[in-house]
Amino acid sequence: MSDAVRERALGEARPGATPTSVKAMGRGNRKRTEVVRFDAADPVVVQYSATPEATRTEATLLAAVSGRTGVPVPRPIGEGTVDGTGWMVTPLIEGLDLHGAFVDLGPADRREIARALGRYLAEVHEAFPFSGCGRLAVGGPEGAESVLGSDSPLFVRRPVDAKRWVRRFGERHAERLPSEFDDLRAPIDDALRESTGTDAAPRLFPWDFRPGNALATGGAVTAVLDWEAPLSAPPGVSVAKAEHLVVDWYVPATETEPLRRAFRDGYESVTSLPPVGRAHRAAAVASAVVDVGGAVTNPRYPPVDRDEAVAFHRRAFRRALDGTRE
Repeated sequence: MSDAVRERALGEARPGATPTSVKAMGRGNRKRTEVVRFDAADPVVVQYSATPEATRTEATLLAAVSGRTGVPVPRPIGEGTVDGTGWMVTPLIEGLDLHGAFVDLGPADRREIARALGRYLAEVHEAFPFSGCGRLAVGGPEGAESVLGSDSPLFVRRPVDAKRWVRRFGERHAERLPSEFDDLRAPIDDALRESTGTDAAPRLFPWDFRPGNALATGGAVTAVLDWEAPLSAPPGVSVAKAEHLVVDWYVPATETEPLRRAFRDGYESVTSLPPVGRAHRAAAVASAVVDVGGAVTNPRYPPVDRDEAVAFHRRAFRRALDGTRE
């Protein structure tokens, strides 16, 4: 990323303001993030991507989420492309980073966070229905499916039906599982081939919807971050993935049930929970096991080592496949 990209981004978002500090943040695997502060202007967050379409799509989605729901998101101040690098500028929202802080909150505050995230997921599901499943983009080729009834230029690229999408999504992630999961490949495949029943209409799938991408103050969520690479998917997959990341990811199994009830109560305060079947849960768990770099993801905070992470993911698959609890 060149200084010219930052200068252009700040020139459009904070014209005339002189930066006093630029701090790189470690958030995200696909983009670079910086916090920029000024003497006489409010601080901003600048994000850069080698794929300009990615920042353009995320900026469009954030503006739509801000305008159509009560979900607290950083509404973009500007976005663009310089020398093949996409950029997006948003206000800096203050708050406790829940990636490290969620486990240290009291039980009541954790339940409130889980309830809020359940409600927010239901709000985006209600606000963003689609007629097919697939990756979202700004604009699209002839035949691409736009948000139904929306003035937003978001489209589903190469839309497919729900059952085919769930199977493809799950199989793509299952193929990346390391050898420690070899004995689970057949039952995962069996689950992915099952009928998902009558799926509700595809909805927005914020696939990394978790406390680690949220900020809070006084037990209340102040921002939900990281909406990159959005998808349209059956809401059952979205609920299964979010519940896994909100409820099971951070706290011991003995503490999950109150969080599960709070998350579901939050969702149902907006709309009814969608059908969530074995195929949905198997696909959701598979998508959380390996990161974009091919490494096994580490749950809990502080993150556990690889052996404990593998054991965690195997237990999650067992719950998804046969409903057992630890």
